[in-house]
Amino acid sequence: MGNQVAGNFDEDLIQHLPESCKFIFLTYALDAVTEATVDLALWLLLGALRQTNPSLGPLRAGNFKKGVGFGNDPQGKVLGILGMGRIGRALKKRADPFDLVTHYHNRSPVPKEIEVGVEYVSYGNLLAESDIISVHVSLNASTKHLIKAEDIAKMKDGVVIVNTARGAIIDEAALADALKSGKIGAVGLDVYEKELIINGKLLKQERALLVPHLGTHTTETLAKMETWAMENARRGVLGEELLTPVPEHIELATSLRSKQH
Repeated sequence: MGNQVAGNFDEDLIQHLPESCKFIFLTYALDAVTEATVDLALWLLLGALRQTNPSLGPLRAGNFKKGVGFGNDPQGKVLGILGMGRIGRALKKRADPFDLVTHYHNRSPVPKEIEVGVEYVSYGNLLAESDIISVHVSLNASTKHLIKAEDIAKMKDGVVIVNTARGAIIDEAALADALKSGKIGAVGLDVYEKELIINGKLLKQERALLVPHLGTHTTETLAKMETWAMENARRGVLGEELLTPVPEHIELATSLRSKQH
C-alpha cells in the first residue's frame, strides 16, 4: 500500500498490462492528491517567476547573491490555467491572494458559479496573453505534445511555464530550446516526457526549476491515498460500485469482463 511508482501512469501501467490482467478494474486516488499537487504547482510558479533556482548555485559555492538576476512579482501578471478541472480550479483559489489576473482554457467553459474571478479564453488567446501558463490537462492522444514549438512561438517573450500534469503534454525538446533562446523566461516542472529520464538540455538550464515528480510526495497525502485505495478495494471485494475507476481503463475492463461470462 505504501509503494509509489514514478512514471507515466497512463502509458507505463495501463498500456503494458498483460492480457490476462486487463479485465481487472483499476482505481486511483482522485481527491486525495489535489491539495498537495496544487501546493507544489504554486511553489513552482512562484519559484520560477522569482528566478530562485539560478541563485542556489552561487549560494552553495559561497558567492552570496553574486551574479543573481532579478525575478518578477506576481501581482498583475496574467496566469493562464490550461485545464480547469479539480486541480486547475484549486490553483486559481490558491493564486487569488497574489493578485494574479486569471484566465483559463478548457474543453468547455466551467459553470458560471465556478467561473468567479476567472475569464474563459480560447487556447490561442491563452498562449498569447499569459505571463504564466500552468498545465492541468490529462494526457491522451489529443493532448500529447499539445504545446509544441509553434505554440511556444505564439507566447509572450519571457513567459513562465509550469507543468504538474504529464510531461508529454509539452514537447520537451521544443521547451528546452525555447528556454535556451530566452523565449521562455523560466519553467517549473514536476513531470517529464520520459520519466525517469530528464532531458539533458533542461538539466543544464539554471532557469529550469525541476523536481522529481513530488506532486503527491507528502506524508499526509500518502495516508489519504492509502485510505482511498482501501475503500476502493473494499467496494471491489463486496461487488459495490467503485469510487474512482481509472477512466482510460474502465471501458476496456468492462468489455473484457462481459466476454468472460
